Amino acid sequence: MDPENSCIIKHFSHYCSLTDEEKKLLISLEDSPSDVKSGSLLWEMGDPANEFCTLKSGWAYSYRHQENGDRQILEVFLPGDIVGLREFAFSQRLEGVRMIGDGVVCHFPHKRLLDIFRESLPLTSVMFAISSRQQALMTERLVNLARRSARQKMAHFLYEMYLRLRQTNPYLTNQFRLPLSQEQLADVLGLSPVHVSRTFTALSEDGLVFRDRHHLTIPDLNALSCEGDFNDCYLTDSVRPLLGD
Repeated sequence: MDPENSCIIKHFSHYCSLTDEEKKLLISLEDSPSDVKSGSLLWEMGDPANEFCTLKSGWAYSYRHQENGDRQILEVFLPGDIVGLREFAFSQRLEGVRMIGDGVVCHFPHKRLLDIFRESLPLTSVMFAISSRQQALMTERLVNLARRSARQKMAHFLYEMYLRLRQTNPYLTNQFRLPLSQEQLADVLGLSPVHVSRTFTALSEDGLVFRDRHHLTIPDLNALSCEGDFNDCYLTDSVRPLLGD
């Protein structure tokens, strides 16, 4: 595989410079790709937690079901993300994970991650940084759910998605694809699907976001950031100073 086409290498390169040997180690995590269809269940809560997976392509989300049947989407995973890191020390899955659209997933056992820890200090540092970032994303999601208005929730989430996508695609413009359905957006933001629709309409009327099915246009990124009261400190992640990059 050409390292330049690897999403996981692009993801890790955001944190620090990688040697050719480190790139080979990361590519080894994409050795066994499996095509998965939209809506496919990667695992469900309570399943044995003995492996991770990387998203070679496509999006996924983690979720929990409540007793009344409602679903809360906890995290949205993008190409290049490692899924299942939070369960490294657990024997069972703490949440279910489903695909958003078709994609390619590469599974690898926990032991493979330990091998990488033994072979590369920089990659070990990046793994810790990624785990810390996932925790920071969850914390910000909690604040978004509990303390922001519907407009702020939507603006904050959309701007966050833009910044995360730009991490592995520096040429991303203010137009991009957001493959989540209205129901999935509702379960991310703690709103009803009707409220999601109304919020999109209000943001569009104010010229902040225009949506055409799964395609978004953000005319003024700064304005959307301000609307969502966005502080990107939890996304400005790097271990370059620690490694002397």
